[in-house]
Amino acid sequence: MKIKKSMIILSQRLIVIMLGTALFACENKQAGHQAGVPEYAVITIEPSVSKLNNSYPATIKGCQDVEIRPNVSGFITKLCVDEGSVVKKGQTLFVIDPVQYEEAVNVARAAVKVAEAGVATAALTAENKKMLAQKNIISQYELQTAENTLAQQKANLAQAEAQLINAEKNLSYTQVSSPADGVIGKIPYRVGSLVSPSMATPLTTVSDNSKMFVYFSMNEKDLLKLTRQSNGATQGVLNQMPAVELQLVDGSIYSEKGKIETLSGVIDQTTGSASVRATFPNPNGILRSGGSGVILLPEESDNAIIIPQKATSEIQDKKFAFVVTDSSVVKTREITILPINDGKNYVVTSGLNIGDRIVVEGVGTSVRDGMSIKAITPAESAAKRQQAIAR
Repeated sequence: MKIKKSMIILSQRLIVIMLGTALFACENKQAGHQAGVPEYAVITIEPSVSKLNNSYPATIKGCQDVEIRPNVSGFITKLCVDEGSVVKKGQTLFVIDPVQYEEAVNVARAAVKVAEAGVATAALTAENKKMLAQKNIISQYELQTAENTLAQQKANLAQAEAQLINAEKNLSYTQVSSPADGVIGKIPYRVGSLVSPSMATPLTTVSDNSKMFVYFSMNEKDLLKLTRQSNGATQGVLNQMPAVELQLVDGSIYSEKGKIETLSGVIDQTTGSASVRATFPNPNGILRSGGSGVILLPEESDNAIIIPQKATSEIQDKKFAFVVTDSSVVKTREITILPINDGKNYVVTSGLNIGDRIVVEGVGTSVRDGMSIKAITPAESAAKRQQAIAR
C-alpha cells in the first residue's frame, strides 16, 4: 500500500512539474511574441481647416491697350515720346510731314471762296430774273433756269466746304495724339519712316496701366462646380468667388489682391475651358501689359480631413492609407484626394473619417495589410530614433 501511495504522489508531482513547465513555456512564447510586434507612429484624424490654392497660368494686359495707327500717309518728321513714356490723353506722339496736307487745305479754302462767289453771282442773277419775269419781260423758263443755277452754285459751295473740312481733318491727323492716359509700348517706326493707314504694324501701343486685366482659363470641371453652387447664374458665380492673388514670374506674390469680374459664357471646345478675367489695381506700375503670371484661386474648408503625404501609398494611380483597427491590426483603405495640395499634405475627400487612426511611418516599405502593430505617437517614435542614434 505504501508503495502504491508513493507512486500516486510521484505521479501528481510529475503532473505539477509538467504543467509548470508548459505554463512557463507558454509565458515565454507570449513574451517573445509581444517583443516581436513592430512599433509604428499612428495619428488620429481630426477635423482641420484647409486653405489651398488652385493655380491657373495667366496673361497680363492693361485695362486699355490702344494700338496707335496713322490716319494719313507720309514720312515721320518728329518723334515726341520714347518707349516706356507716361503720356496723357491728347498728348502728341508723332508728327507726320504736314506740307502736302497744308497745301490741300489752302486749295480747299480757295475752292470755297470760288464757290461763295458763284453763289453770290447766281443769287443776283436769279433776283434780277425774278423782277423781269414779274413784268413779263422774260419767260418763266429763263427765271427757272436762273434759280436752278443758284441751287447748283449752292451745292458747289457745300461740296467745297466739305472738302475743306476733310482737308483740315487730314492736316490735324499729321499730329498723332494719344487717345488715353497710359504708357507707351514698343515704337518700331522712327523719324524718316514712311507710314500709312494700311500698314500692318501699329506706330505704337498706349497701355492704361492704372489697373490691369489678368486673363486665365478655368477648366470645365471647376466651372461646373462653381456654377452648381450658384444655381447656374453667372453673376452668382462671380459674387461667390473670393479675392485672388497673382504669382509673378519670379515666384513672388503681388502685393495687391484681385477681383474676378468676368466669366465667358462659352466653353472653348478645343481646350474645354472658359476664359476668366480678374482685375488688379496697379498703383505703383509694377505690372506691365504683356506680362505673365499665375492666378491663385483659394479653396477653403473648415471641416477637412488632412493627412501627411507620407501616410499614403500609390498603386496604379490610386491612393491608399493604412487604418489601424481597435485590435491594432493594419487594414488598407483606398482614399480620394483633392487634386491640389501644399506639397506635404493631402486633403482627403473620401475613404477616411474623423476619428480613424492611420499609420504615418513605414508606409510603402514595411507596413503591410493585415499585420499587427503597436501604435505609438509620432513624438514617441521620434524620441526612440534619437535614442537609437545616441547609442
